[in-house]
Amino acid sequence: MKKISINRILFVLHLFVGAGAIAGGLAAITNPLEPFGMSVVHLKNSPFTNYFIPGIILFTVLGIGNIISAFTFRFKSKYQGYISSIFSWALMIWIVVQCIMLNDIVILHVIFFIIGLIKALLSIYILFEHKLFPTNYVIDIYYKIKAHYFHNILKK
Repeated sequence: MKKISINRILFVLHLFVGAGAIAGGLAAITNPLEPFGMSVVHLKNSPFTNYFIPGIILFTVLGIGNIISAFTFRFKSKYQGYISSIFSWALMIWIVVQCIMLNDIVILHVIFFIIGLIKALLSIYILFEHKLFPTNYVIDIYYKIKAHYFHNILKK
């Protein structure tokens, strides 16, 4: 059985989120009063009167951003861990802010927050795997503590 790599998982997750965000963003931009039948009544606790600005943010940051992130894995960019992490955190922040503004939590919020969390954890793993900043400092501190701890045990 073929082993599925973390890079491939992240590629698929970023592509999935990006495609969905582009579709949702386009719907909000082209029909800011009722994208996908969602009324502006839901925006009463937000600073927005319609979905146009959230649609632009959704389309550009989460849509295009996640597509770019997916392609950093496809083309093996040395920055893939950083870019993936940024757009993973952006997704989680977007979901939290959206839940606050809509004053509601639905199953899609939970699903996409979990997807963002999985992407963030896998991105951090990549940073550790390649010993990239800031994880290289965490690894150095770990080895220094470990060496100090064993040095003290051996002295006894």
